[in-house]
Amino acid sequence: MTTVELLRGEADALKERMISVRRDLHAHPELAFKEVRTAGVAAQRLAELGYEVQTGVGKTGVVGLLDGEKKATHSQVLLLRFDMDALPILEANDLPYRSASDGVMHACGHDAHTSVGLAVADLLARHRSEWPGTVKIIFQPAEEIVEGALAMIKDGVLNAPKVDRALSMHVDSMLPCGMIGMTDGPVLSATDDFYITVSGRGAHGSSPHQGADPLVGSAQIITALQTIVTRNVNPLDPAVVSVGYIKGGTATNVIPDAVEFGGTIRSYKMEVAALLRERIRAIAEGVAASLGMRATVAFAERVTPPTVNDPATAALVRDIARDLVGADHVSSTHRLMWAEDAAYYLREVPGAFVFVGAGNPSRGIAEPHHSPRFQIDEDALPIAAALLSASALALLNRSTPLQPAGA
Repeated sequence: MTTVELLRGEADALKERMISVRRDLHAHPELAFKEVRTAGVAAQRLAELGYEVQTGVGKTGVVGLLDGEKKATHSQVLLLRFDMDALPILEANDLPYRSASDGVMHACGHDAHTSVGLAVADLLARHRSEWPGTVKIIFQPAEEIVEGALAMIKDGVLNAPKVDRALSMHVDSMLPCGMIGMTDGPVLSATDDFYITVSGRGAHGSSPHQGADPLVGSAQIITALQTIVTRNVNPLDPAVVSVGYIKGGTATNVIPDAVEFGGTIRSYKMEVAALLRERIRAIAEGVAASLGMRATVAFAERVTPPTVNDPATAALVRDIARDLVGADHVSSTHRLMWAEDAAYYLREVPGAFVFVGAGNPSRGIAEPHHSPRFQIDEDALPIAAALLSASALALLNRSTPLQPAGA
Protein backbone atom coordinates (compact mmCIF):
# COMPACT_ATOMS: atom_id res chain seq x y z
CA MET A 1 0.00 0.00 0.00
CA THR A 2 1.23 3.47 -0.85
CA THR A 3 2.54 5.27 2.23
CA VAL A 4 2.19 8.93 3.12
CA GLU A 5 5.92 9.29 2.54
CA LEU A 6 5.66 7.89 -0.99
CA LEU A 7 2.68 10.09 -1.80
CA ARG A 8 4.61 13.11 -0.58
CA GLY A 9 7.44 12.18 -2.92
CA GLU A 10 5.03 11.85 -5.84
CA ALA A 11 3.38 15.15 -4.95
CA ASP A 12 6.79 16.83 -4.79
CA ALA A 13 7.49 15.48 -8.28
CA LEU A 14 4.29 17.20 -9.46
CA LYS A 15 5.24 20.51 -7.85
CA GLU A 16 6.44 22.29 -10.99
CA ARG A 17 3.32 21.27 -12.87
CA MET A 18 1.17 22.45 -9.96
CA ILE A 19 2.95 25.80 -9.89
CA SER A 20 2.53 26.19 -13.64
CA VAL A 21 -1.21 25.46 -13.45
CA ARG A 22 -1.67 27.70 -10.44
CA ARG A 23 0.15 30.64 -12.05
CA ASP A 24 -1.76 30.22 -15.31
CA LEU A 25 -5.04 30.35 -13.40
CA HIS A 26 -3.80 33.27 -11.33
CA ALA A 27 -3.11 35.24 -14.50
CA HIS A 28 -6.59 34.44 -15.83
CA PRO A 29 -8.98 34.80 -12.87
CA GLU A 30 -12.73 34.47 -13.34
CA LEU A 31 -15.56 35.64 -11.11
CA ALA A 32 -18.40 33.52 -9.70
CA PHE A 33 -20.32 31.52 -12.31
CA LYS A 34 -18.00 32.85 -15.03
CA GLU A 35 -15.24 30.24 -14.53
CA VAL A 36 -15.48 28.97 -18.12
CA ARG A 37 -11.76 28.90 -18.88
CA THR A 38 -10.87 27.47 -15.46
CA ALA A 39 -13.53 24.78 -15.80
CA GLY A 40 -12.13 23.92 -19.22
CA VAL A 41 -8.64 23.47 -17.78
CA ALA A 42 -10.01 21.17 -15.06
CA ALA A 43 -12.24 19.15 -17.40
CA GLN A 44 -9.48 18.59 -19.95
CA ARG A 45 -6.99 17.36 -17.36
CA LEU A 46 -9.55 15.05 -15.69
CA ALA A 47 -10.32 13.49 -19.07
CA GLU A 48 -6.61 12.97 -19.73
CA LEU A 49 -6.34 11.14 -16.41
CA GLY A 50 -9.18 8.76 -17.30
CA TYR A 51 -12.01 10.30 -15.29
CA GLU A 52 -15.60 10.33 -16.46
CA VAL A 53 -16.19 14.08 -16.77
CA GLN A 54 -19.37 16.10 -16.37
CA THR A 55 -19.40 19.83 -17.08
CA GLY A 56 -21.97 22.55 -16.52
CA VAL A 57 -22.89 21.20 -13.08
CA GLY A 58 -24.11 24.13 -10.98
CA LYS A 59 -23.68 26.34 -14.09
CA THR A 60 -19.88 26.16 -14.47
CA GLY A 61 -18.88 23.33 -12.14
CA VAL A 62 -16.94 20.23 -13.20
CA VAL A 63 -17.26 16.69 -11.82
CA GLY A 64 -14.76 13.89 -12.34
CA LEU A 65 -15.71 10.30 -11.48
CA LEU A 66 -13.26 7.42 -11.13
CA ASP A 67 -13.87 3.92 -9.80
CA GLY A 68 -11.17 2.14 -7.87
CA GLU A 69 -10.04 -1.32 -8.98
CA LYS A 70 -9.46 -2.92 -5.59
CA LYS A 71 -11.94 -5.56 -4.39
CA ALA A 72 -13.48 -4.93 -0.97
CA THR A 73 -16.37 -6.14 1.17
CA HIS A 74 -17.73 -2.64 1.18
CA SER A 75 -17.11 0.46 -0.88
CA GLN A 76 -18.04 4.10 -0.61
CA VAL A 77 -18.21 7.27 -2.67
CA LEU A 78 -15.83 9.99 -1.54
CA LEU A 79 -16.31 13.57 -2.69
CA LEU A 80 -13.28 15.86 -2.88
CA ARG A 81 -14.23 19.49 -3.45
CA PHE A 82 -12.02 22.30 -4.81
CA ASP A 83 -13.29 25.82 -5.56
CA MET A 84 -12.34 27.86 -8.64
CA ASP A 85 -13.61 31.45 -8.52
CA ALA A 86 -11.76 34.73 -8.00
CA LEU A 87 -12.68 38.06 -6.41
CA PRO A 88 -13.52 41.54 -7.76
CA ILE A 89 -10.21 43.00 -6.54
CA LEU A 90 -7.54 44.94 -8.46
CA GLU A 91 -4.26 43.09 -7.89
CA ALA A 92 -1.43 45.16 -6.38
CA ASN A 93 1.28 42.51 -6.74
CA ASP A 94 4.05 43.05 -9.29
CA LEU A 95 4.41 39.47 -10.51
CA PRO A 96 5.16 37.88 -13.90
CA TYR A 97 1.82 36.08 -13.59
CA ARG A 98 -0.14 39.07 -12.25
CA SER A 99 -3.84 39.06 -13.11
CA ALA A 100 -4.43 40.00 -16.74
CA SER A 101 -8.04 40.91 -15.90
CA ASP A 102 -8.26 44.38 -14.37
CA GLY A 103 -10.32 44.36 -11.22
CA VAL A 104 -10.36 40.57 -10.90
CA MET A 105 -7.88 38.64 -8.77
CA HIS A 106 -7.29 35.30 -7.12
CA ALA A 107 -6.96 36.90 -3.70
CA CYS A 108 -8.11 33.89 -1.69
CA GLY A 109 -6.14 30.99 -3.11
CA HIS A 110 -8.72 29.25 -5.28
CA ASP A 111 -6.17 29.10 -8.10
CA ALA A 112 -4.05 27.01 -5.72
CA HIS A 113 -7.06 24.87 -4.80
CA THR A 114 -7.78 24.03 -8.43
CA SER A 115 -4.13 23.15 -9.01
CA VAL A 116 -4.09 20.96 -5.90
CA GLY A 117 -7.33 19.27 -6.97
CA LEU A 118 -5.85 18.29 -10.33
CA ALA A 119 -2.76 16.91 -8.60
CA VAL A 120 -4.97 14.88 -6.25
CA ALA A 121 -6.85 13.55 -9.28
CA ASP A 122 -3.52 12.52 -10.80
CA LEU A 123 -2.27 10.79 -7.64
CA LEU A 124 -5.51 8.88 -7.09
CA ALA A 125 -5.63 7.80 -10.73
CA ARG A 126 -2.08 6.41 -10.69
CA HIS A 127 -2.94 4.40 -7.53
CA ARG A 128 -6.34 3.27 -8.81
CA SER A 129 -5.53 -0.40 -8.22
CA GLU A 130 -5.03 0.28 -4.51
CA TRP A 131 -8.46 1.55 -3.49
CA PRO A 132 -12.09 0.42 -3.75
CA GLY A 133 -15.17 2.55 -4.28
CA THR A 134 -15.52 5.79 -6.22
CA VAL A 135 -13.91 9.19 -6.01
CA LYS A 136 -15.95 12.16 -7.13
CA ILE A 137 -13.65 15.15 -7.57
CA ILE A 138 -15.53 18.40 -8.07
CA PHE A 139 -14.34 21.82 -9.15
CA GLN A 140 -16.89 24.24 -7.78
CA PRO A 141 -17.85 27.73 -8.93
CA ALA A 142 -19.01 30.72 -6.92
CA GLU A 143 -17.67 29.99 -3.45
CA GLU A 144 -16.91 33.67 -2.92
CA ILE A 145 -20.60 34.55 -3.16
CA VAL A 146 -21.52 31.40 -1.20
CA GLU A 147 -23.78 30.07 -3.96
CA GLY A 148 -21.75 27.49 -5.88
CA ALA A 149 -22.18 24.56 -3.51
CA LEU A 150 -25.95 24.94 -3.45
CA ALA A 151 -26.01 25.19 -7.25
CA MET A 152 -24.02 21.96 -7.60
CA ILE A 153 -26.13 20.21 -4.96
CA LYS A 154 -29.28 21.32 -6.79
CA ASP A 155 -27.85 19.73 -9.94
CA GLY A 156 -27.38 16.45 -8.07
CA VAL A 157 -23.68 16.40 -7.25
CA LEU A 158 -24.31 14.47 -4.02
CA ASN A 159 -26.14 11.73 -5.93
CA ALA A 160 -25.57 9.41 -8.91
CA PRO A 161 -23.58 7.94 -7.26
CA LYS A 162 -24.65 8.95 -3.76
CA VAL A 163 -21.82 10.52 -1.78
CA ASP A 164 -20.93 8.94 1.57
CA ARG A 165 -18.23 11.33 2.78
CA ALA A 166 -16.64 14.62 1.74
CA LEU A 167 -13.24 16.29 2.05
CA SER A 168 -12.25 19.87 1.28
CA MET A 169 -9.34 22.20 2.02
CA HIS A 170 -8.20 25.81 2.05
CA VAL A 171 -4.77 27.36 1.92
CA ASP A 172 -4.26 29.86 4.74
CA SER A 173 -1.74 32.69 4.31
CA MET A 174 -1.91 33.45 8.04
CA LEU A 175 -0.79 29.90 8.89
CA PRO A 176 2.93 29.23 8.23
CA CYS A 177 3.77 26.99 5.32
CA GLY A 178 4.37 23.50 6.69
CA MET A 179 1.57 23.80 9.27
CA ILE A 180 -1.78 22.04 8.96
CA GLY A 181 -4.94 22.99 10.87
CA MET A 182 -7.34 20.10 11.51
CA THR A 183 -10.08 20.69 14.07
CA ASP A 184 -13.10 18.72 15.27
CA GLY A 185 -16.53 20.35 15.14
CA PRO A 186 -17.06 23.89 13.80
CA VAL A 187 -14.09 25.19 11.80
CA LEU A 188 -15.76 28.05 9.90
CA SER A 189 -18.66 30.19 10.98
CA ALA A 190 -22.30 30.55 10.20
CA THR A 191 -22.51 33.80 8.26
CA ASP A 192 -25.26 36.37 7.84
CA ASP A 193 -25.56 39.98 6.67
CA PHE A 194 -27.75 42.79 7.97
CA TYR A 195 -28.96 46.01 6.34
CA ILE A 196 -30.46 48.87 8.33
CA THR A 197 -32.08 52.10 7.15
CA VAL A 198 -32.66 54.77 9.78
CA SER A 199 -35.32 57.24 8.68
CA GLY A 200 -35.45 60.60 10.43
CA ARG A 201 -36.31 64.11 9.27
CA GLY A 202 -33.96 66.36 7.36
CA ALA A 203 -33.08 69.86 8.53
CA HIS A 204 -30.45 72.58 8.31
CA GLY A 205 -27.27 71.64 10.14
CA SER A 206 -27.51 74.87 12.15
CA SER A 207 -30.99 73.94 13.43
CA PRO A 208 -30.85 70.26 14.40
CA HIS A 209 -33.79 70.70 16.77
CA GLN A 210 -36.07 71.14 13.76
CA GLY A 211 -35.30 67.66 12.43
CA ALA A 212 -34.59 64.14 13.63
CA ASP A 213 -30.96 63.35 12.82
CA PRO A 214 -30.56 59.81 11.41
CA LEU A 215 -26.77 60.17 11.53
CA VAL A 216 -26.86 60.50 15.29
CA GLY A 217 -29.46 57.74 15.45
CA SER A 218 -27.28 55.45 13.36
CA ALA A 219 -24.26 56.20 15.53
CA GLN A 220 -26.17 55.23 18.65
CA ILE A 221 -27.48 52.05 17.05
CA ILE A 222 -24.02 51.05 15.82
CA THR A 223 -22.59 51.59 19.29
CA ALA A 224 -25.41 49.64 20.90
CA LEU A 225 -24.95 46.72 18.51
CA GLN A 226 -21.52 46.16 20.03
CA THR A 227 -23.17 45.14 23.31
CA ILE A 228 -24.83 42.11 21.74
CA VAL A 229 -21.78 39.85 21.81
CA THR A 230 -20.62 41.07 25.23
CA ARG A 231 -24.01 41.10 26.95
CA ASN A 232 -26.40 38.74 25.12
CA VAL A 233 -24.27 35.87 23.80
CA ASN A 234 -22.91 33.17 26.09
CA PRO A 235 -19.19 33.95 26.56
CA LEU A 236 -18.42 30.34 25.60
CA ASP A 237 -20.01 30.83 22.17
CA PRO A 238 -17.85 32.92 19.80
CA ALA A 239 -19.74 35.54 17.81
CA VAL A 240 -19.04 38.68 15.78
CA VAL A 241 -21.21 41.65 14.83
CA SER A 242 -19.35 44.09 12.56
CA VAL A 243 -20.68 47.12 10.70
CA GLY A 244 -18.97 47.33 7.32
CA TYR A 245 -20.42 50.43 5.67
CA ILE A 246 -22.48 53.54 6.34
CA LYS A 247 -24.04 55.85 3.77
CA GLY A 248 -25.78 59.14 4.48
CA GLY A 249 -25.67 62.86 3.95
CA THR A 250 -24.68 65.11 1.07
CA ALA A 251 -23.22 68.27 2.64
CA THR A 252 -21.63 69.53 5.84
CA ASN A 253 -24.61 71.71 6.74
CA VAL A 254 -27.44 69.34 5.83
CA ILE A 255 -29.04 66.79 8.14
CA PRO A 256 -30.30 64.03 5.82
CA ASP A 257 -33.66 62.29 5.88
CA ALA A 258 -32.15 58.82 6.06
CA VAL A 259 -28.94 56.86 6.63
CA GLU A 260 -28.14 53.33 5.53
CA PHE A 261 -25.59 50.97 7.03
CA GLY A 262 -24.92 47.28 7.12
CA GLY A 263 -22.57 44.60 8.27
CA THR A 264 -21.82 40.96 8.87
CA ILE A 265 -22.73 38.47 11.60
CA ARG A 266 -20.61 35.42 12.44
CA SER A 267 -21.10 32.54 14.86
CA TYR A 268 -20.47 28.81 15.16
CA LYS A 269 -24.03 27.82 16.09
CA MET A 270 -27.28 28.39 14.23
CA GLU A 271 -29.07 29.20 17.49
CA VAL A 272 -26.53 31.96 18.15
CA ALA A 273 -27.08 33.22 14.59
CA ALA A 274 -30.82 33.42 15.32
CA LEU A 275 -30.15 35.30 18.58
CA LEU A 276 -27.95 37.83 16.78
CA ARG A 277 -30.71 38.55 14.27
CA GLU A 278 -33.24 38.96 17.04
CA ARG A 279 -31.09 41.38 19.03
CA ILE A 280 -30.01 43.45 16.02
CA ARG A 281 -33.62 44.03 15.04
CA ALA A 282 -34.73 44.83 18.59
CA ILE A 283 -31.86 47.27 19.24
CA ALA A 284 -32.15 49.06 15.91
CA GLU A 285 -35.89 49.50 16.13
CA GLY A 286 -35.84 50.38 19.82
CA VAL A 287 -33.03 52.97 19.67
CA ALA A 288 -34.54 54.58 16.58
CA ALA A 289 -37.98 54.81 18.18
CA SER A 290 -36.54 56.37 21.34
CA LEU A 291 -35.11 59.16 19.16
CA GLY A 292 -38.29 59.74 17.19
CA MET A 293 -37.07 57.85 14.12
CA ARG A 294 -37.79 54.56 12.37
CA ALA A 295 -35.34 51.75 11.65
CA THR A 296 -36.02 49.26 8.87
CA VAL A 297 -33.99 46.07 9.31
CA ALA A 298 -33.35 43.41 6.67
CA PHE A 299 -31.12 40.35 6.60
CA ALA A 300 -29.53 38.14 3.97
CA GLU A 301 -31.83 35.75 2.16
CA ARG A 302 -30.33 32.87 4.12
CA VAL A 303 -27.79 32.21 6.84
CA THR A 304 -24.83 30.21 5.56
CA PRO A 305 -24.44 27.40 8.10
CA PRO A 306 -21.19 26.74 9.96
CA THR A 307 -18.69 24.36 8.40
CA VAL A 308 -18.61 21.46 10.86
CA ASN A 309 -16.04 18.65 10.81
CA ASP A 310 -17.12 15.14 11.66
CA PRO A 311 -14.77 14.16 14.52
CA ALA A 312 -14.05 10.67 13.15
CA THR A 313 -13.08 12.01 9.72
CA ALA A 314 -11.11 14.86 11.29
CA ALA A 315 -9.16 12.40 13.44
CA LEU A 316 -8.22 10.34 10.40
CA VAL A 317 -7.05 13.39 8.46
CA ARG A 318 -5.19 14.69 11.51
CA ASP A 319 -3.32 11.38 11.79
CA ILE A 320 -2.34 11.63 8.12
CA ALA A 321 -1.21 15.23 8.68
CA ARG A 322 1.01 14.17 11.59
CA ASP A 323 2.65 11.52 9.42
CA LEU A 324 3.11 14.09 6.66
CA VAL A 325 4.51 17.12 8.52
CA GLY A 326 5.07 15.95 12.09
CA ALA A 327 2.87 16.27 15.16
CA ASP A 328 4.37 19.64 16.14
CA HIS A 329 3.21 21.08 12.80
CA VAL A 330 -0.44 20.09 13.22
CA SER A 331 -2.89 22.34 15.09
CA SER A 332 -6.09 20.80 16.42
CA THR A 333 -7.53 24.21 17.40
CA HIS A 334 -7.23 26.21 14.15
CA ARG A 335 -10.63 27.65 13.21
CA LEU A 336 -11.73 30.91 11.63
CA MET A 337 -14.76 33.17 11.30
CA TRP A 338 -14.74 32.95 7.51
CA ALA A 339 -17.78 31.96 5.48
CA GLU A 340 -17.50 28.77 3.38
CA ASP A 341 -20.14 27.03 1.31
CA ALA A 342 -18.37 23.70 1.82
CA ALA A 343 -20.68 23.84 4.85
CA TYR A 344 -23.55 22.68 2.63
CA TYR A 345 -21.79 19.43 1.68
CA LEU A 346 -20.79 18.73 5.28
CA ARG A 347 -24.35 19.43 6.39
CA GLU A 348 -25.54 16.57 4.17
CA VAL A 349 -22.71 14.04 4.57
CA PRO A 350 -19.98 13.60 7.20
CA GLY A 351 -16.55 14.84 6.27
CA ALA A 352 -13.78 17.28 7.01
CA PHE A 353 -12.39 20.64 5.97
CA VAL A 354 -8.67 21.18 6.54
CA PHE A 355 -6.41 24.25 6.46
CA VAL A 356 -2.99 24.06 4.83
CA GLY A 357 -0.52 26.74 5.86
CA ALA A 358 0.70 28.90 2.96
CA GLY A 359 2.24 31.93 4.67
CA ASN A 360 5.92 32.80 4.85
CA PRO A 361 6.71 36.22 6.41
CA SER A 362 10.44 35.75 5.76
CA ARG A 363 9.64 35.86 2.05
CA GLY A 364 7.14 38.71 2.37
CA ILE A 365 4.15 36.36 2.14
CA ALA A 366 2.05 37.59 5.04
CA GLU A 367 -0.97 39.38 3.56
CA PRO A 368 -4.43 38.24 4.65
CA HIS A 369 -6.94 36.71 2.29
CA HIS A 370 -8.89 39.17 0.10
CA SER A 371 -6.00 41.63 0.18
CA PRO A 372 -4.88 43.05 -3.21
CA ARG A 373 -1.37 41.97 -2.15
CA PHE A 374 -2.36 38.40 -1.23
CA GLN A 375 0.18 35.71 -2.12
CA ILE A 376 0.94 32.14 -1.07
CA ASP A 377 4.09 30.13 -0.56
CA GLU A 378 3.84 27.59 -3.37
CA ASP A 379 5.70 25.04 -1.26
CA ALA A 380 2.25 24.47 0.25
CA LEU A 381 0.94 22.93 -2.98
CA PRO A 382 2.55 19.47 -2.73
CA ILE A 383 1.78 19.33 1.00
CA ALA A 384 -1.91 19.89 0.27
CA ALA A 385 -1.93 17.38 -2.59
CA ALA A 386 -0.24 14.69 -0.51
CA LEU A 387 -2.54 15.35 2.48
CA LEU A 388 -5.77 15.10 0.48
CA SER A 389 -4.59 12.10 -1.53
CA ALA A 390 -3.39 10.16 1.50
CA SER A 391 -6.56 11.00 3.42
CA ALA A 392 -8.68 9.83 0.50
CA LEU A 393 -6.80 6.53 0.26
CA ALA A 394 -7.11 5.99 4.01
CA LEU A 395 -10.86 6.64 3.96
CA LEU A 396 -11.51 4.47 0.92
CA ASN A 397 -9.45 1.58 2.31
CA ARG A 398 -10.97 1.34 5.77
CA SER A 399 -12.11 -2.22 6.44
CA THR A 400 -15.29 -0.82 7.99
CA PRO A 401 -16.89 2.55 7.25
CA LEU A 402 -16.25 5.39 9.65
CA GLN A 403 -19.28 6.17 11.76
CA PRO A 404 -20.12 9.87 12.10
CA ALA A 405 -20.53 11.30 15.59
CA GLY A 406 -23.83 10.33 17.14
CA ALA A 407 -24.42 7.42 14.73
